Amino acid sequence: MDDLIEIRWHGRGGQGAKTASLLLADAAFNTGKYIQGFPEYGPERMGAPITAYNRISSTPITIHSNIYEPDYVVVVDDTLLETVDVTSGLKETGAIVINTTKSADYLKSVLKGYKGNIYTIDARKISEEALGKYFPNTPMLAAIVKVSGIMTDEALLEDMKGSFKHKFAKKPEVIDGNMRALELALKEVKKV
Repeated sequence: MDDLIEIRWHGRGGQGAKTASLLLADAAFNTGKYIQGFPEYGPERMGAPITAYNRISSTPITIHSNIYEPDYVVVVDDTLLETVDVTSGLKETGAIVINTTKSADYLKSVLKGYKGNIYTIDARKISEEALGKYFPNTPMLAAIVKVSGIMTDEALLEDMKGSFKHKFAKKPEVIDGNMRALELALKEVKKV
């Protein structure tokens, strides 16, 4: 499993981190990859910190545990940076992707000396522009795909179009906004 990619998501209940990790798993599966996508359940409630995980590989995955040394970390809510050790076990050859507008100096100070790549995206601005509401998970999904190179931008957009048609069958009016959020995020994620 030399090409195994492990991703850990940090968010708060209700922000869609679990949903985004499952959508990523589905999209990777649809490109022919072997996948795992699962949340870590604790006392789940709206606003409480949550963790979700992905494993993606071109060969069968035989590991069945949480991810302790991820290649990538996605932080959906930057208020977690001061209360959760989001870089715990994070490989310096990977990267962390953070939904934030905070400065590079601030980020470096709260990331406990992490020396790997740091990427940021303003998922609030993107989701409010594209959806009219704050749903950070769709932009964060696109950001981690862009940073990790799990699949091409085109493959993500094509797969998500089908996923959104199924997921939002009773609310088709939100499909275009979610697609726009993906497109904007693919362009706006940037390295610090």
